[in-house]
Amino acid sequence: MGGHTDDEGDARLAAEGEVAVARLAIDSGELDHAADHLSDAILADPQLPELHEALAELSAAAGGPAAARELFPLDGEVYLGTVVCRAHVEAAAGDWDAAVGLLASAIQYEPARPWAHTAWLAREDLPGLVDPDAVAQAVARAAGALPDPLPAELADSVRPFDVFVQAVLARHGDHALLLAMASGLTRRLGATARAVELAERAHRAAPGYLPAVMLGNALRADGRPERALAVWEAELERVAPDRDNSSSYLAVDVAELYGALDRPAEGLPWLDRVLATEPDHPKAAPARYGLRHALDGDPAHLLGLADHHRAHPDHEYAQDVLARLSHQEPWLGMVPGTPEATVNLLHQVLAAPDTDRGTAIDCNVSTLEPPSSQLALHLALPLCAVVYQSVDEPDPRRPLTATATRVWAWEGTDPRPAVAPPAPESAELVRATAGIVWPTVPAAYDHAVRLAGLSLDDLLGVLTHPPLPPEDELGRALLAHQPELWVRAVQSFACLGIAHHRTDQPWPESERRRVLLDLLLGPEDWVAEAAGFALVAIGWTHPEARADIAVQLRRRLHYCVDARRVRVVTILRSVCRLVLAAPWVSPADRDLARAAIRAEDAADTPKSEPDPAPEPESESVPAPEPERPPGPRRPGFLGRLLGRG
Repeated sequence: MGGHTDDEGDARLAAEGEVAVARLAIDSGELDHAADHLSDAILADPQLPELHEALAELSAAAGGPAAARELFPLDGEVYLGTVVCRAHVEAAAGDWDAAVGLLASAIQYEPARPWAHTAWLAREDLPGLVDPDAVAQAVARAAGALPDPLPAELADSVRPFDVFVQAVLARHGDHALLLAMASGLTRRLGATARAVELAERAHRAAPGYLPAVMLGNALRADGRPERALAVWEAELERVAPDRDNSSSYLAVDVAELYGALDRPAEGLPWLDRVLATEPDHPKAAPARYGLRHALDGDPAHLLGLADHHRAHPDHEYAQDVLARLSHQEPWLGMVPGTPEATVNLLHQVLAAPDTDRGTAIDCNVSTLEPPSSQLALHLALPLCAVVYQSVDEPDPRRPLTATATRVWAWEGTDPRPAVAPPAPESAELVRATAGIVWPTVPAAYDHAVRLAGLSLDDLLGVLTHPPLPPEDELGRALLAHQPELWVRAVQSFACLGIAHHRTDQPWPESERRRVLLDLLLGPEDWVAEAAGFALVAIGWTHPEARADIAVQLRRRLHYCVDARRVRVVTILRSVCRLVLAAPWVSPADRDLARAAIRAEDAADTPKSEPDPAPEPESESVPAPEPERPPGPRRPGFLGRLLGRG
């Protein structure tokens, strides 16, 4: 048999304490005081029997449930515990419509709590005691804020309310509004066929806008999107959205359903009709950017969403669409992976069952690689060593131009940090801020503002002295399987912190510009990519800097493309993706970036089944190094953790 969790036990103890104090207050005639404590108790444990007994005692002391209403007032700013207690008082007073409505309000605000698990809602005679109009309004209130579909833990809390609603429907099966609202609740609980049935009955009983909307929603959830489109388009033709603005949101839904069916071109005219009459519609313009992105994949539409949200901060849908389209896209929503031979070997060693942080391997690599790849190796396996056999030209250690900021130095082919470690408290703040994923580029930039107070020395220091990942599930997975992603996350957010340094200085003469350009145009390393990302983020959030940033990204891109003609450039793909994430860069440079990615993809396509890479067997192991960087790998452990497996 299962027992209470520690949290449940603590909540019950808290509720019991509040009930005990409430009973003392009742005994001393302090009824308002008692009501406050019962309101606290019901939030802690809504199903505590002693609580409901005390609530009955309070009502009796007040002169009955009707009189007890005044102890739980609903005017002004209302406390959720007060609402729930008032619902039970109304039920005791026999005002069932008010009781159901207040219970629905509680579900609306805290759907995870078992508000509906109450004896009076399960009364067999209750469906005959309520007004179906009031129940329809209550369902609309409860269901409107619920996710669709409901996760299991929420569904368990809400299901008794749905059982009650279905019982009311059994008595009032021709009530169109109740049928329509119940369809929405039932759909969220996963009973999509039943939701279609209820919505069809509502539509037959009272053809109109609301039943059509609910029927389309039910059909879409039930896997019948084409029929949903037919219902919605018929309703839109009836109400003419270019003359009736009330239907504009349905037109947006039609357009986006076409997008979900991979037919975005058919959805665009619906959005154009809305925008012709409502140019400031909060959803139509963002949806249009989304459909245009579905047509051609151009990141310019994503930048358009960010610009739209900056101009219309109340249009939160633009942010939602941007986050959906940026999700797990390299640089737009996450740090990209890396193809270095050192990292490939690291993955092999970490996959071995006998590997631990004490594992020591000497790794021989044929040619110099970005020095940050060693940071990833040493983060997971501190005793491992890397020896590079040669340096290909053009020498990746040389910066593209004279720079004042250096974070790496070399002793021959052996890289060493050229900056001191950050202060421990600074490293900890970066550790708490960095992440391998982010909702959108502007969101990542805004999140990094908490690093604005760190010194440049500390932000530069963390680039070559990254802290360990957080000690949580994701942090442990990163360290055990893909530590390079954590290093890249730390470097990316450190550079975003630099982007916030001394923002009082005008961009062209600013210290943050000088440092980020030094890093971007410095030696060939992940740090250059991180600086490029910070510059891209500045461009997304500060349009006036875009022209300058385009010039600097172009310099890094052309250097990488030229160098790739004669040697491997492991950061090339990532730099190209940075350029494509900056749609203000010239069309010619974006075309060059796309062509370079295509060339890398073509070079990675195996002509025959390759031999399996050798497992490390001795203390000195040559890293498996192809003639060119490998392409994207199948999602591994971390990919599955992020939902990409």
